Amino acid sequence: MYKRKIDDILLKWKNRTDHKPLVIKGCRQCGKTSSVLAFAKKHYQHVVYLDFHEHREYKAFFDGALEVDTLTLSISAGIKGAKFVAGKTCLVLDEIQDCPSARSSLKFFKLDGRYDVICTGSLLGVNGYKTKEELKEETKASVPVGFEQTITMYPMDFEEWLWANGIEQQHVDYLRDCLQKEKPVNEGIHQRMRELLLLYVVVGGMPDAVKTFQETNNINDVQEVQRGIIETYKSDMLKYALQEDKSRIRECFDSIPTQLSRENKKFTYSIIRSHARSNQYRGSLQWIEDAGIIKRCYNLSITELPLEGNADKESFKVYMADIGLLVCMLEEGTAWSIMQGNLLSYKGAIYENLVADMLGKMGRKLYYFRKESGLELDFIIRYHGECCPLECKAKNGNAKSLQTVLKHHEHYHVYHAFKVGDYNIGRNGPLLTLPSYMVFLLTDY
Repeated sequence: MYKRKIDDILLKWKNRTDHKPLVIKGCRQCGKTSSVLAFAKKHYQHVVYLDFHEHREYKAFFDGALEVDTLTLSISAGIKGAKFVAGKTCLVLDEIQDCPSARSSLKFFKLDGRYDVICTGSLLGVNGYKTKEELKEETKASVPVGFEQTITMYPMDFEEWLWANGIEQQHVDYLRDCLQKEKPVNEGIHQRMRELLLLYVVVGGMPDAVKTFQETNNINDVQEVQRGIIETYKSDMLKYALQEDKSRIRECFDSIPTQLSRENKKFTYSIIRSHARSNQYRGSLQWIEDAGIIKRCYNLSITELPLEGNADKESFKVYMADIGLLVCMLEEGTAWSIMQGNLLSYKGAIYENLVADMLGKMGRKLYYFRKESGLELDFIIRYHGECCPLECKAKNGNAKSLQTVLKHHEHYHVYHAFKVGDYNIGRNGPLLTLPSYMVFLLTDY
């Protein structure tokens, strides 16, 4: 088991008096089930585990009345060893999207209060893409609004990757201190972090991929695991989508590397298929996003807060939520090039997706700024209460757009900016340069 940030979230949830049943959303294979079961076995005397994806027959427990005594009686009779003891049992409902009535039961578990309930769901965000039978079943059920707490879990982020590779908290604290004091990182630590960053780009944060890398130290084995995860995503597209949408969802997904390989990375529907229109594919792209596979990065109309209020919802880029899966989707040899320190291929797509990965796994929404004149800022974040551009430069570059914005406060209202790349910490007036591995430390809003 790897140390994950959700461990602390789960403990705070358990220790909170009168807590609600917990629903954990996240893309498939990001580690939800492993983390939840490890936590439950550590903190409860009894754990009752129901996986609705592997055992469709478990749905029958929730076909009738949803009173807690009825449910616990049925489950304990149907599952050997299942024991319900007030205050000492945790009920884990895995892939709860496959049993809508089980989610409806959370209201009754909350009102009853004797047992803690933790649910996981890989496709809870996906709506409107189910078979007629599943839609009928879902219509009968209801989401227990006000009786559940929902959180999102992501694949391992860069900090969790560091923990998995022996970087201790004191080292992370040292990096944070360097950022706050704007002092260069010690050269030995700097080189180690650069190495771990390149490995992270290739391996990514899927726990099975990380585990395979640490066991075999073989990137080919890692990519075999990643290809299996991608095939699982594609299988979900076939299973959960309506028949008429299946091919469009696959086409949207398969177009992502091509979309990112362009100089102007704005998502263009005609790249999916010649003469394709947004009204044909908008829902398909939404399906992939709702499944947690991609992150959208919206263009801003102006570089001012609030970012969400100034976002143009019709103009956006699309990044893979996990950088390792993107690299796996690219042509053979890309991983080897990255290991040699080359992050410049695909017109900066790899480097941009790395930053999107880091920001996205922090829970940040993604924004950028581009004008018809060609002026473009890779990312815009809220930092210390200001609108701050974040420019990605794998190697030292002029960042002309960034310089233009910083010189014209009266028009862009930007007073500070970051440039991240393969260099150490340094400041030049309003511009703070950071090594790429420090993006995960930009947590202050």
